[in-house]
Amino acid sequence: MKLELYPLLFEPIFKDRIWGGNKLKSLLNKNIPNETIGESWELSSVEGDISIVKNGFLQGKSLLDLLEKYPIEILGEKVHRQFGNQFPLLFKFLDAKEDLSIQLHPNDTLAKKRHNSFGKTEMWYVMQADEGAKLIVGFKEDSSPEDYLKHLNDKSLVSILNEIPVKKGDVFFLETGTVHAIGAGTVIAEIQQTSDITYRLYDFDRKDAQGKTRELHIDMALEAINYKKVQTQVAYSTLSNQSNDVVECPYFTTRVLPLEGKVKKHNNGDSFMVYMCTEGDFSIVYNQQEQSFTKGDTVLLPAIISDYQIVGQAMLLEITIS
Repeated sequence: MKLELYPLLFEPIFKDRIWGGNKLKSLLNKNIPNETIGESWELSSVEGDISIVKNGFLQGKSLLDLLEKYPIEILGEKVHRQFGNQFPLLFKFLDAKEDLSIQLHPNDTLAKKRHNSFGKTEMWYVMQADEGAKLIVGFKEDSSPEDYLKHLNDKSLVSILNEIPVKKGDVFFLETGTVHAIGAGTVIAEIQQTSDITYRLYDFDRKDAQGKTRELHIDMALEAINYKKVQTQVAYSTLSNQSNDVVECPYFTTRVLPLEGKVKKHNNGDSFMVYMCTEGDFSIVYNQQEQSFTKGDTVLLPAIISDYQIVGQAMLLEITIS
């Protein structure tokens, strides 16, 4: 039975957002239900948003069902030792038609104490950016709680934050505590710890369809913010048919694989692999079987699949836990 596991696709979980648009449909061919979908959760074990298998004989099974039945076979020996039957990462595509709120995420210690949750270390890969698109990541210079609160109260918080113009292929690594906001006109692939804890600092005084402003978390954020200037943008190589290192941290390792033809891969069984396809089409060939995928697909490759080939013309993000 174990060898019947295969590369798994999941039904996207769509999130309607005040800042969302329709690019998840126009760029990634997602069957979104309306024109304000901001997020497609591709692979999630967040309570209330558990991913459901879309392909193969396990179609209709939840990720939790699979982890109960095949914990080591899917997660890998090392990941299972560390996390038990929990799936430790969350994968998303985001479409920011408008600016997101200025926000941050707490670290593991605070998140555990306050919310019984993981913290939220994350990374962004920019899949598309309109001309003039920007991201906010951290402070321009070292700040302090007093300085931050002064600018927040004056509605001049943006003036002390680091705005960075972005283009397709840019990568940002955001450790917990980093104040940030995704700017209008960007589509992003996001890899993060399994957590949905966000502290919202400022939302540009926007109101929703009912005329209400969204909740802010000013007091909770004070202890969670990193007030130091941080370097978040990541430089990386794009050598063809190689897994180029992008981000390595205690929570995940991400590489970029520009695929032109065929690449042989070996997994030692310590961890699962996830492939996010940001361009093109590819197939995974394993155990004398082949499955095909396309742009916008996020594929969970169980750890038990040790030897396989990736074939096609594509840009892939390859994520594992080292």
